[in-house]
Amino acid sequence: MSTENTIRHHDGRGESREERADRRWNELLQELRVAQTGTQILFGFLVAVVFQPRFTELGTTDRMIYVVTFCLGAATTGALVAPVAVHRLVAGRRLKPETVQWAARLTLVGMVLLYLTIMSTFLLIMRMVLDNGIAMWLLIGMAAWVGLCWFVVPIVTRLQGKDDDGDERKAEDGYGPWPH
Repeated sequence: MSTENTIRHHDGRGESREERADRRWNELLQELRVAQTGTQILFGFLVAVVFQPRFTELGTTDRMIYVVTFCLGAATTGALVAPVAVHRLVAGRRLKPETVQWAARLTLVGMVLLYLTIMSTFLLIMRMVLDNGIAMWLLIGMAAWVGLCWFVVPIVTRLQGKDDDGDERKAEDGYGPWPH
């Protein structure tokens, strides 16, 4: 392994650019498997809803919420499956680091869309079973909880990241979801 092609990191890994890209790609695939499965189940539910007899009883507002929810679900599915298409179209062209970077970006977009899809689905269901006022308060609470778990905790963790010497750790490899 040549020293020019090796990246030294605070964690002691001496990976080449390609080895790091391979590892990051495998990590991303594991994350996508979880997100894609949940998205596919949710999208399948959204497809089935329109064919239920009770769907015809929905008012205009609930039908619009459904349309927005369904569009969000389709966009989420597209974003979370996109890394597979990107990989397939550039495979064999020695672009793995760039592929990982694009896939990470698309995955982050997909996670934001999934968050919105879940919240929209939650609102639609809560409006069907509860009073509108209660549904909105539950939506606000759920949006805050999931937002905290999915976005706030990781962002705070990233901002507070320190190495053993107390120095701030930064992504040195450019494989994060956004350019540095």
